[in-house]
Amino acid sequence: MEERVFKRKFYEKMLVWKRDKDGSTALMIKGARRVGKSTIAEAFAKNEYESYILVDFTKVGPEIPALFDDVSNLDRIFLALQFYFNVTLIPRKSVIILDEIQECPKARQAIKELVADHRYDYIETGSLISVRRKTRGIRIPSEETRLTMYPMDYEEFRWALGDQTTVPLLQQAFSARQPLGEAAHRKIMFDLRLYMLVGGMPQAVNTYLDTLNLSLVDATKRGILELYNDDFYKIDPTGKAATLFKAIPAQLSGNAHRYQTTPVVGDVERDSLLALLHEMEESKTVNIAHHVDDPNVGFSMTDNLDTFKMYVGDTGLFVTLAFADKEVTENIIYQKLLSDKLSANMGYVYENVIAQMLTASGNKLFYHSFPDENRHYYEIDFLLFRAQKICPIEVKASGYKTHKSLDMFCEKYSDRIKDRYLMYTKETRKDGQLLMVPVYMAPFL
Repeated sequence: MEERVFKRKFYEKMLVWKRDKDGSTALMIKGARRVGKSTIAEAFAKNEYESYILVDFTKVGPEIPALFDDVSNLDRIFLALQFYFNVTLIPRKSVIILDEIQECPKARQAIKELVADHRYDYIETGSLISVRRKTRGIRIPSEETRLTMYPMDYEEFRWALGDQTTVPLLQQAFSARQPLGEAAHRKIMFDLRLYMLVGGMPQAVNTYLDTLNLSLVDATKRGILELYNDDFYKIDPTGKAATLFKAIPAQLSGNAHRYQTTPVVGDVERDSLLALLHEMEESKTVNIAHHVDDPNVGFSMTDNLDTFKMYVGDTGLFVTLAFADKEVTENIIYQKLLSDKLSANMGYVYENVIAQMLTASGNKLFYHSFPDENRHYYEIDFLLFRAQKICPIEVKASGYKTHKSLDMFCEKYSDRIKDRYLMYTKETRKDGQLLMVPVYMAPFL
């Protein structure tokens, strides 16, 4: 199969780092496994420097990691690297990529001295779970600019399919609060469901472009999930992290107002559970929405760490995880999902993709639930903070019916509300102060 280098928005962030920092920091690219960190690092090096050295610590011999045991003589290190990789480094015009840096903690510790030397630029990549585990006991450098890379967002996915126009036009339509028309809406909903099925992991997108076979795409995603499972056992050898991850689809489909950990992993001491969840969130394999007990200015002030909902970081992986009981998800299931004809309640899939889109747009995830006099819970799926006000979002899996939770929330907190949104599968329309928008508009909220 052809390995493609996809156009990514992250590249622009790397350009800003190179221009603004001018070698005063190393760039640490954070992100989940197989999200494209190594690929974009090498593409950037090829395009933006006269020469580069890529040190993949999973492939080099032991003599290369040993170079970083003693950084008192940097000339020795640079000379050895140039001989080993047969590359000439040019001061201020070359970059050294330290790939899979978790395999050589001393190399990360050496960043302080390397950056201070200022001869070359440095880019670090690695699996964040392994980085955190394997760098314990070493000095983590402060001379790092740390940027998080996410799976391909919907616009990047459309770019991969050769479509440069759809998302800018959608943004114009959203700004104008303008419906697209039935034919255009149907097409874009189909395109969005394709994105939800394939996902934004570059390897899965590449498989789709090569084969147009969703069963083969599913096999690729299962391989990525196996890597995640291995990483979760590095976090927690008892398997609790892996079990929490695998239970995400079931937890979301259960329509509970929080992730119920006890039925999944039993009674776990609170501090241990919070530490485990923090490491899972830091790995970027999951997106966690925390409950806000008092939705007001500064959500983090009443963020309830014990009450949360968890989403898979990539919705394509979420779909595969949801059908993990089958050895391979049949193409017919994908086709039914794609044509929106699968009988299963797919609301939780839309909720997951909206969580992914909001996260990719730079939003932290928060939600709120509250009981009525009969202990029935109303739930606002997501809360955004805009212009010192709150923007509540309720998600519907299908067409517009009711929005009782949104109405009750806006009545209860009327003085705090800016805009209110119902996200569903129909076209844009207004209902009083409520703006109802199709799910593909989530990046513009």
